Amino acid sequence: MTDKTPKLLVDALGAIESAQQFVTGCSLAHYTADKMRRSAVERQLEILGEACARLARLEPALIGSVANLKLAIDLRNRIIHGYDAVDDEIVYLTVTDDLDALKADLTRLLVARGWVV
Repeated sequence: MTDKTPKLLVDALGAIESAQQFVTGCSLAHYTADKMRRSAVERQLEILGEACARLARLEPALIGSVANLKLAIDLRNRIIHGYDAVDDEIVYLTVTDDLDALKADLTRLLVARGWVV
């Protein structure tokens, strides 16, 4: 673990928390109709994906051992580079259904390395 790893883990976890908070109590229809909410969620997913990409460069073994790490990186790339083809439903479902496993694994890494969550 490098000195940068804990900060990247904290940044990634914070982005997950924010994205999930932004959609809590929000239906898919409401999400797709709310441009500001979509923009806020997408920004958090960009942060999450970038933090995960940096983690993967520092510790390549994490790609195979952390659930949905690659998903976060790929979604970040899709949002940034394919901004005109982002599917709001996929983003919404990713936040509501897929990030908990990533959050659990990132939290486990912090705890295993002696960092308090």
